Amino acid sequence: MRNVYDVLLERGFIEQATHEAEIKELLGKEAVTFYIGFDPTADSLHIGHFIQVMVMMHMQQHGHKPIALVGGGTVKVGDPTGKTEMRKMLFNDQIDENANQIAKQLAKYIDLSEGKGIAENNANWLDHLNYIDFLREIGSKFSVNRMLSAECFKQRMEKGLSFLEFNYMIMQAYDFLELNRRYGCKLQLGGNDQWSNIIAGVDLIRRSEQSESFGLTFKLLTTSDGRKMGKTEAGAVWIDPEKTSPYDLFQYFRNVDDADVINCLKLLTFLPIEQINDMATWKDSDINKAKEILAFEVTKIIHGQEEADKAISAAKALFAGAGNMDNVPTTEIVTAEFGDAMNVLDLLTVAGLIASKGEGRRLIQQNGFSINGVVVASHELEVTLNDFENGELMVKKGKKVFQKIKLV
Repeated sequence: MRNVYDVLLERGFIEQATHEAEIKELLGKEAVTFYIGFDPTADSLHIGHFIQVMVMMHMQQHGHKPIALVGGGTVKVGDPTGKTEMRKMLFNDQIDENANQIAKQLAKYIDLSEGKGIAENNANWLDHLNYIDFLREIGSKFSVNRMLSAECFKQRMEKGLSFLEFNYMIMQAYDFLELNRRYGCKLQLGGNDQWSNIIAGVDLIRRSEQSESFGLTFKLLTTSDGRKMGKTEAGAVWIDPEKTSPYDLFQYFRNVDDADVINCLKLLTFLPIEQINDMATWKDSDINKAKEILAFEVTKIIHGQEEADKAISAAKALFAGAGNMDNVPTTEIVTAEFGDAMNVLDLLTVAGLIASKGEGRRLIQQNGFSINGVVVASHELEVTLNDFENGELMVKKGKKVFQKIKLV
């Protein structure tokens, strides 16, 4: 079997390594226990997180042992990396609920059964630390001058960095030490924005245990011009099907810029690299075919073959006049609640197509909605039962977003 380091390198994952030659040698000669942490700031991972999940899947497929760490403790402090202000503090009940949901999601993609992988939550040790003991054992090994030189802190110094957030690096480093002691974890992985935190953990293990550990960071999911991917008008692209439907996930990747298709195929699918390199030579209309393959493969990995089949069928029904209209995203409204008529803004709100009536008015002024193929000309329009055909009508937002409204 090929060394997973080479696989990750050729697919464009790897950004930085603490000891490149040593890591590659280690991954080639033994089954390495490694970890990635996910702070439960929400009740679902989004598509940006899924880069790290893909890395864990590649690593496990090559015989290495993952620790999926949910940051139920670190989320109470908040990572200042990339943030212009302090994160909103979550209540403990919400943290626990978010942590449980993310743990369930990770278990869908990574085998965490005994001997294959480990599920952990850093609240198990961080919540019970004695502050004085922690300062004496761990705090004494950190240089404030060196910490302040880290990019994650420098970006915040002008606007203000709370002492609470200043502790985040120490806590993440302690996670690595704790996992090293408990499970023999030798390798921490993360996005390239975690480089300073990962280095801190490697250094802490060296100082505390007099042993070597390693760190690898990976590229964030960005467009060719450097912007983060995974954002839409409706917000983040989530992997929870209740927050972002399989069809909407499919459509997001079906509509990525031409310049981003090959990078996404390398990072977010398991298609052979030779096939992807061949697709990189495709021109003109074939690029749309590559986008469809990308969208199908990503949807299949995240939601399964059946949902991917439904998503592509719905897309063909809407855009190519073929496929099954039953798979088009649908909002059901109880007929009694609809009544004889409903204002178009209320209907769009119920369907989840607008976040506010103000947004709806603006989009209607821009001819941004149509119902059953007819442009909505006024926000005062009343949609009546006569507009439904066999209890259904089709709403189109912009050029590519469709929603079926069904009376039940």
